[in-house]
Amino acid sequence: MIRISIDAMGGDFGPEVVIPGAAMALERHPDIRFVIYGLADRVEPVLARYPKVQAASTFHACEIAIRMDDKPSQALRNGRGKSSMWQAIEAVRDGEADVCVSAGNTGALMAMSKFCLRMMADVERPAIAGIWPTLRGESIVLDVGATIGANAQQLVDYAVMGAGMARALFEIRRPTVGLLNVGVEEVKGLDEIREAGQMLREIPLGGLEYSGFVEGNDIGKGTVDVVVTEGFSGNIALKAAEGTARQMAELLRAAMSRTLMAKIGYLFAKGAFDRVREKMDPRKVNGGVFLGLNGVVIKSHGGADAEGFAAALEVGYDMVRNELLKKISADLSQFHESRPVAATVESDDAGAEEQQ
Repeated sequence: MIRISIDAMGGDFGPEVVIPGAAMALERHPDIRFVIYGLADRVEPVLARYPKVQAASTFHACEIAIRMDDKPSQALRNGRGKSSMWQAIEAVRDGEADVCVSAGNTGALMAMSKFCLRMMADVERPAIAGIWPTLRGESIVLDVGATIGANAQQLVDYAVMGAGMARALFEIRRPTVGLLNVGVEEVKGLDEIREAGQMLREIPLGGLEYSGFVEGNDIGKGTVDVVVTEGFSGNIALKAAEGTARQMAELLRAAMSRTLMAKIGYLFAKGAFDRVREKMDPRKVNGGVFLGLNGVVIKSHGGADAEGFAAALEVGYDMVRNELLKKISADLSQFHESRPVAATVESDDAGAEEQQ
């Protein structure tokens, strides 16, 4: 049984989308049990319309709902202990749920998650990992917006955590990992990226296979299973890809309706267009995973519909079922146990040079 705590007030539509999404997820995974948090006057009427969800849920009334435009510091100050978002995260900390899912304010959710769950040992910064549709299937890209900038050590931590997520989600024994860069040559890129690449080459990790640098066009190709970057570049890449997908859809729609022959051609090719639409449907890959925390938190798109929120719930389900935290903890321990030896040698060499 997988227990999922839900912030029912999160997102643009709150329980009107969250509860129907839970119904879809429950239909596909009957072993899910929900712990739902929200304002009673908004959640209970919707929950009553879905008796199967109601039977598989425990509902807790809360005093506060975090708004989508609240600043993280404001949300943490006013919503700690009383908001649906906080209590859904707290359920994971206290062992009442295995994973928390919210479509709420990203900054507030990250701030509360860090404060409530704390960071994993040896991890300095969290990351948001997104699932990216590719020509080969799906890849994981991180960080897509949790933190701006990252040093070499943090990029390596992201690589380890992203590989752990790929093993949990895609069930790949040794995912391939690439560092996003301006070229594939080893001499290109920022010092932090080149240093991270050297670290990944020199320290063997059983949980991943380092494939070197990748460029922006490699993300859509699916060149590697995990693409690692810092949050500024990752978020721009994500928004650019989403915008391009919408632009192409609009251009195709306009082209198919321009002439009678185009409309007839569309009817013959409708099956192919439907398959492309299904592949590129952002609802199917909804659900960013907060990595680096002592608990699993999933961020759904705020504007997701019921199908999209159900997809986020299923990402959380898979993360727990395939023991995401256990895989990441083991890989991080292996990596950080290897690091002090190299650091000691460098320190000894530097000391010897100074004495000479």
